[in-house]
Amino acid sequence: MDRERDHLARQLDTMGWALFFIWIGAALFADLGWGWGLLGVAAIILGGEGLRRLKGLPVQGFWVAVGVMCFVIALWELLAISWPLVPILIIAFGLALLVGAFRRSRVHHRESSRPGTQTR
Repeated sequence: MDRERDHLARQLDTMGWALFFIWIGAALFADLGWGWGLLGVAAIILGGEGLRRLKGLPVQGFWVAVGVMCFVIALWELLAISWPLVPILIIAFGLALLVGAFRRSRVHHRESSRPGTQTR
């Protein structure tokens, strides 16, 4: 059963990447602009995560966050809102990822340096 789930997960990932490249190529070819391009990317990412949920696979929170960010940025661009929310959101998202990486690194280092623990 795990083998089938792994195969399905890989298949969905491959299909998602294929759709991503097809969409990016089509959006560039048609010169759709950032708003429509990111809206399509958001639909692919969030649709893929929705399919994962429907198929009983774990939903990847990182990709949901990226999809939501792409969606918000696309709307911001399409609505031509001039307030600089998008750069602030992107910087905040990047900082959150960076802080999370350092926290995980410290926790992993502390756990692996305890007496009697083994590292993989």
